[in-house]
Amino acid sequence: MADSPSKPYRRVLLKLSGEAFADEAASISPQVVASVADQLVEVNSLGVEIGVVVGGGNIFRGASPQASGMERSSADHMGMLATVINALALQDACEKRGLDTRVQSAVAMQELAEPYIRRRAVRHLEKKRLVIFASGLGAPYFSTDTAAAQRALEIGAQAILKGTKVDGVYDADPALHPDATKYDRLDYIQVLKDGLKVMDATAISLCMDNGLPIIVFNLRTEGNIRRAVTGEPIGTIVE
Repeated sequence: MADSPSKPYRRVLLKLSGEAFADEAASISPQVVASVADQLVEVNSLGVEIGVVVGGGNIFRGASPQASGMERSSADHMGMLATVINALALQDACEKRGLDTRVQSAVAMQELAEPYIRRRAVRHLEKKRLVIFASGLGAPYFSTDTAAAQRALEIGAQAILKGTKVDGVYDADPALHPDATKYDRLDYIQVLKDGLKVMDATAISLCMDNGLPIIVFNLRTEGNIRRAVTGEPIGTIVE
């Protein structure tokens, strides 16, 4: 059954995994980053205030085989630095298109980014600047999914947009199971109970406790960020 259109959003938080920056040829693809930047410029022109939380898994992920044998805190801090690289790449692409952008880092690195200050972030958004949040929460053992939920709540976002390589949430990996069923709508409890790969359990719990919807959609389809923020039925909504 098709969903009816949801309401348009005034302020949103876009979650981009590190893999969203990559293609088959490069860990940071200029073409992919340019496509994302074009979509963000389009959304900004509509007057929508948008923050972005970036992951770093295309470069380094603390909880992964590439960190095997490392102390977890050290590995997670390396992952935080990877998110800054992605944030700067996205900032460069957006500013080349005339979109005023700020990178805020949860780990102090004043030569590269502002420190994360909630009130300053909100003020940037009110001035229609794109705010890119890097370094997760600045603490090990917390994923950038959890950082996305936390930042979304702190800035008063009305929804989290989760950009992926597939067009929603399925009951199995559609790349491996052609008969996998796509969900148009899910509730938080079903995501947790069935272990569906939307966001990690901490992030889902934060969203559930605060009534923050999550829209999962294919980032690679041009115009999908605009469709999500304007309320078109797209992907899978978790609420």
